Amino acid sequence: MLALDNTILVIIDIQGKLAHLMYEKESLFQNLQILIKGAKILGLPIIWTEQTPEKIGPTIPEIAQILSPKRPISKISFSCCQNERFMQELKALNHKHILIAGIETHICIYQTTVDLINLGYEVQVVVDTVSSRTVKNKRVGLDRIKDTGASLTSVETALFELLKVAEGKEFKEILKIIK
Repeated sequence: MLALDNTILVIIDIQGKLAHLMYEKESLFQNLQILIKGAKILGLPIIWTEQTPEKIGPTIPEIAQILSPKRPISKISFSCCQNERFMQELKALNHKHILIAGIETHICIYQTTVDLINLGYEVQVVVDTVSSRTVKNKRVGLDRIKDTGASLTSVETALFELLKVAEGKEFKEILKIIK
């Protein structure tokens, strides 16, 4: 089970024209916004990456705006774990549960998940906040991710798992963003 004091949200490569080529992009962008806003309400640490931004472009404005003032980590490797700055930030947080969102499911999400599992982290991929250019590649990615021992979850499942109870300020704020 996810716990507020032991969970990190990782947002991977929601960038440029590539983001707009994703399968069901409107739903993807909406769910990403809900997840990020929910993570901020709950005080989760967030690590944010961009794959070769000088070539692909920056994070799309509707996502970057919510993540601001935090700055993204630029990377060239498909797996975030192959990036020194990412690993430094991850280790400094000293949390064991990782929620992953981003693109593309069968490449960067899959490879990052494999590396995190191999490093001993418990990983949950938020299925309604990941995508690929084709539904087939998204499904292949999710199947392979599940084979690694990672769990699949959804935005609402993750947020309510973190909340634990249907009361308090955070609960009321989460209800506002998911409706």
